[in-house]
Amino acid sequence: MKQYNVLVVGGAGYIGSHMVKFLLDGGSGVVTLDDLSKGHRDLVCGGKFYEGSMDDQALLDKIFSENMINAVMHFAAYSLVGESVIDPLKYYKNNLYGTLELIRGMIRNGVKNFIFSSTAAVYGEPVETPITEEHPPRPTNPYGATKIAVERMLRDCDTAYGFKYVSLRYFNAAGADESGKIGERHEPESHLIPLILKAALGERENISIFGTDYPTPDGTCIRDYIHVNDLARAHSLALEALFAGQPSAVYNLGNSKGYSVREVIDVAGKITGLPIPVVESERRPGDPAVLIAGSDKIKQDLGWKPQREDLETMISTAWEWHKQGKY
Repeated sequence: MKQYNVLVVGGAGYIGSHMVKFLLDGGSGVVTLDDLSKGHRDLVCGGKFYEGSMDDQALLDKIFSENMINAVMHFAAYSLVGESVIDPLKYYKNNLYGTLELIRGMIRNGVKNFIFSSTAAVYGEPVETPITEEHPPRPTNPYGATKIAVERMLRDCDTAYGFKYVSLRYFNAAGADESGKIGERHEPESHLIPLILKAALGERENISIFGTDYPTPDGTCIRDYIHVNDLARAHSLALEALFAGQPSAVYNLGNSKGYSVREVIDVAGKITGLPIPVVESERRPGDPAVLIAGSDKIKQDLGWKPQREDLETMISTAWEWHKQGKY
């Protein structure tokens, strides 16, 4: 990995903190900006840290003037789908306006290399599986709508200002760094694997399966999971591509295969050796039966491929983190 000076916005969160560690381990200089509304200061493994908002222009000018930043990675979006439906303006203010202000500060300070954390939620209900980047964006919630709006803004900034970017559309991030020093910590927690592990630890009464009558082999939803460190490596390769002069691009990030809810629960039970109480519930509105990424484009363009694609590795690394009780 080549060495850069990178500002990681949202670097105290789950994926951002793994990105900070990945960059530091590779010898890059890292500056983290996080308002700690969702992130956790103790997850930032090193580098310089600034507490504040990405829409604070004075703070951005201070960061860029004090550090020789040549690229920015953005992980500071709000990401709860249900909350975005209940309070859409919160999401438009942070995810869209906040990103606009961040980009404005970058351009003013002559920094024009940007890696954006996007989402598979831009696609909405899939019309084909696996989902490729050519799938029409039809978000079904404000969270996904803010992400595709940012992507369109990025495209226009490229045309107008020569602002170069790579947008990475994640499917389901999972796992934790193998060191056990950092992992997934959300408040409240909404992701399947940590919820299952909390049930195994007795911190939840059970885990709910929402729908058992989907047209899948075991009747439960199938999702594409990707290890968080495979995500981090993809960001690093995307940054290298920008510095090598490659054009702005949009890529899916997933394993291109899926696991059902029951499979995830079963594997977690084997890894933990603990009982995991399950409650079967009705389907949730808007949950597609199958969501699987088509990630051929990033494999072909950047040479990326997942190195921790088996479910056992994802869950076992998450378990090493969760059983320490640091979350």
